[in-house]
Amino acid sequence: MKTILVVDDEPNIREVLASYLLKEHYLTLEAANGSEALGYMRKQAVDLVILDLMLPDMEGERVCQEIRTFSSVPIMMLTAKVTQSSRIGGFAAGADDYIVKPFDPREVMARIKAVLRRGDDSKLLADVIVYHQGRLVINSLKHEVTCDGQVINLTPSEYKLLLLLAKYPQRNFSREELVDRVLGCDFIGDIRIIDQHIKNLRQKIEPDSRQPQYIITVYGFGYRFGGEVS
Repeated sequence: MKTILVVDDEPNIREVLASYLLKEHYLTLEAANGSEALGYMRKQAVDLVILDLMLPDMEGERVCQEIRTFSSVPIMMLTAKVTQSSRIGGFAAGADDYIVKPFDPREVMARIKAVLRRGDDSKLLADVIVYHQGRLVINSLKHEVTCDGQVINLTPSEYKLLLLLAKYPQRNFSREELVDRVLGCDFIGDIRIIDQHIKNLRQKIEPDSRQPQYIITVYGFGYRFGGEVS
């Protein structure tokens, strides 16, 4: 059984989500603030986090950023904020999905399944591929990416995006296709959110994110992978 951590300061929201999660055979942990959530994350294995942005002790974006320093667990933002800038801010902090209050718990369950499924279906044609004399290594057996020998902490969406591009080197992917295959065909929002994921990924794996050698922009269309296999 997979474990879901629900982080929200409203007990009724935690109770509703926990009830639906139990019906779907998930184990549930509950946290009422950011500090409690980080405590759970550092001592217990969690498969997904549902994270409210408005917490009493710290902003949800900060909690998300803290989690991203030591874990690539999928994170779904839960918030009453509906502006595009707030959504982009959540994705920039490392979130994988975004749910706006008030919400239908059935939709939340469907999104949880979709996010967990997306985290499981990425696989390269080879178990380990080495680029540019070992500067970048993708190990799909370990679900691990290293740059210059250092493990890079990628979010599930960033990891799947990198594997998808690397699996088809030199193939041009449109933004629409990347959104469908990485975020899911049920994603609702601006397709240019994929640009933020690309920006985050470049900052983590490129020697110079302003002159990328792995993730190449196809102007007016999308992106392609340009890494050279050693």
